[in-house]
Amino acid sequence: MARARALSADDSETLMQIYLPIAEMSVNLFILLGMGAVVGFLSGMFGVGGGFLMTPFLIFMGVPAAIAVGTEANQIVAASLAGVMAHWRRGNVDFKMGGVMVVGGLAGSALGAWLFRELREQGQIDLVISISFVVFLGLIGSLMLWESARVVLRSGSAPKRRKARRHYWVHGLPFKMRFHKSGLYISSLLPLGMGFLVGVLASIMGVGGGFFLIPAMIYVLGMPTSVVVGTSLFQILFVTANVTILHSVNNQTVDVLLALILLSGAVVGARFGTAVGAKLKGEHLRGLLALLVLGMAVRMATRLLLTPQDVFSVSPLVGG
Repeated sequence: MARARALSADDSETLMQIYLPIAEMSVNLFILLGMGAVVGFLSGMFGVGGGFLMTPFLIFMGVPAAIAVGTEANQIVAASLAGVMAHWRRGNVDFKMGGVMVVGGLAGSALGAWLFRELREQGQIDLVISISFVVFLGLIGSLMLWESARVVLRSGSAPKRRKARRHYWVHGLPFKMRFHKSGLYISSLLPLGMGFLVGVLASIMGVGGGFFLIPAMIYVLGMPTSVVVGTSLFQILFVTANVTILHSVNNQTVDVLLALILLSGAVVGARFGTAVGAKLKGEHLRGLLALLVLGMAVRMATRLLLTPQDVFSVSPLVGG
């Protein structure tokens, strides 16, 4: 009887395992579904693609970094689509601003995919991905946390007289456009450049770029917080879709089965995240997102600095 129970437990554990053909490894199905749901929830809540969480999670599980980046871009597409639809129904998407960012993002993602292929051929892609996460997440997370804390602490004091809007050198840039939804009249070069940088990051790091794009849209462009999240997801949707196609065709690093599993959980989670995010204040959302970003930066830095348990490994070389 005891042996029968043991066999039954082993069989059930085996059924929960699923083999990923491109990553060439077996993983627990329910863990992947849960990870997809959690990241989808955060995507809808904060207006980010969630790649800054999911890509490191997949790497920590043992998925090769190149496969994690290419596949995660696919997962972000579904999470962003669900979030965009929810914000669109609320009228919180500046499609004109998002369209300009998409143009820059498509160009940036093409350049990023080319750099990704070159670095992979030289055997440096894993190191570049890890260092990129530490640098960008640490910098952006620190700035966001500082700004959010300053706003929260200042909210309890007596309101100060609002100063007139200052004009910096960026306001003198040419090719100005009027964005009625955001109430802005600024140079189109600003959102175009932001979209380009997000496209490069999406291709190399497997992220949507919301952790960079959202604070940039608020503090550099001066967009209202109410339309920032939906517009960010709109841009992320098209850029990550392009990244997925580029990685699939040029680098063959998209594991379709892994992507489908993550998509299933992300679509459900994003709907709940959007509802929760609508009930929180903007400064609280930015503070929570900053803590998440910094947490992942510290974890990636620890992984880089600590000596691994297996210093040497033996694996077959591609092509013999």
